[in-house]
Amino acid sequence: MKLEQKVVIVTGGAVGIGRAYARRFLEEGARVLVADVVDPADAVKDLGAHGEVHGVRTDVAALASAQAMAEAALARWGRIDVLVNNAAIFAALRPKPFEQIDEAEWDRVMAVNVKGVWNCARAVVPAMRRQKAGRIVNVASAIVAKGTPGLMHYVTSKGAVIALTRALARELGPDGIGVNALAPGLVMSDTVRGNPAIFEFQQAAVLQSRALRREQVPEDLVGAAVFLAGDDSAFMTGQTLIVDGGSVFQ
Repeated sequence: MKLEQKVVIVTGGAVGIGRAYARRFLEEGARVLVADVVDPADAVKDLGAHGEVHGVRTDVAALASAQAMAEAALARWGRIDVLVNNAAIFAALRPKPFEQIDEAEWDRVMAVNVKGVWNCARAVVPAMRRQKAGRIVNVASAIVAKGTPGLMHYVTSKGAVIALTRALARELGPDGIGVNALAPGLVMSDTVRGNPAIFEFQQAAVLQSRALRREQVPEDLVGAAVFLAGDDSAFMTGQTLIVDGGSVFQ
């Protein structure tokens, strides 16, 4: 078990890809805190068969909520080894020209997708610094390399996540904390399938662009997430690992 007894926080872990990450971490021996803006009770019930899991309602866009999330992990397990910054707004979006994006929608995407990463890092880093060890995995997106039209706010937010990852890696390296980004392609999670508008406009082009020409599913990402969260990537930081079936080469 590559993450045995590690304490892992997965934001946005109640549904979709986040739940898949949480399940795999549990299977690797981790103790997992599922943090989500929606009630994580169903996810905790589902995941409980795989290991020790706890759920906390968390709005990553609010620092106080992120801090309460970290405190819940510390109160339960006494440490935080890994943060997976997975919470993001994507599946609910509808593609549109950039000048038609509502200002409130733009601000909410930035608040969750960018500020949320910053807030959660601020919340867990004090504990990681005390331990002189930790791993932060920021979920970005391969869409940044493509500049896909119709989702400017989302593309911009994930570009910011990659930049934030590099800056944070520099700042936290002296504390023994590694920071990397995981960049999926278009993943057909249950939440994405629930909004055809978000995938149908680009699905054909994405499939055609891939070297491995099939749909990407959450299970295609979990191995890479375990790698970035564990000791196998101990001397790797500030990097972006693209997992998209060979649509983007880096």
